[in-house]
Amino acid sequence: MVAQRITSTSDTRRSAKHAINRAPSPLIAGGVPWVSVMLASLITYSPVIASAPVLPPLAFMLFVAWRMLRPGLLPVWAGLPLGAFDDLYSGQPLGSGVILWSLTMLAMELIDERFLWRGFLQDWLAGAAIFAVYLLVGAGFAGLASGHLAFTPVLPQLLLTIALYPAVVWLVALLDGLRLTRFRSF
Repeated sequence: MVAQRITSTSDTRRSAKHAINRAPSPLIAGGVPWVSVMLASLITYSPVIASAPVLPPLAFMLFVAWRMLRPGLLPVWAGLPLGAFDDLYSGQPLGSGVILWSLTMLAMELIDERFLWRGFLQDWLAGAAIFAVYLLVGAGFAGLASGHLAFTPVLPQLLLTIALYPAVVWLVALLDGLRLTRFRSF
């Protein structure tokens, strides 16, 4: 019994020795937000065919959730490359994502400047307003490109987007925990 105790104590010390003074991997810590948003952009590339927009803009939702949860993590210019990547796979006219995602980053900077201490409810309401503007203006861009403006098919998508936002924030919180995990080197 004493031998087991000594062995387990030495194992604990050895694992603690590897964990002390270890920082999260800079590559993982900086790359998880970018990769998660880009992978969510690829979800809309799935072979599901619908006559009206049903799937919420998951990449944009992740983008807003990362910005709301960790304000300083993504730089202000992050809307440009991530919006361009989303334009390639979303089917929106090229440049609409760049403009809307960049304007979203600027709007969230104003929200952070105006409301220093926010709670989840305020973030959810701000997100709902941002999603409404994004989806309606995106529908306007798509309508200008096709020559047919229609905003009513976007309403179910908007309601689903607002309802799913807490689940997206939960996913971002899980990814943030993974991002900050210290990985042991062997």
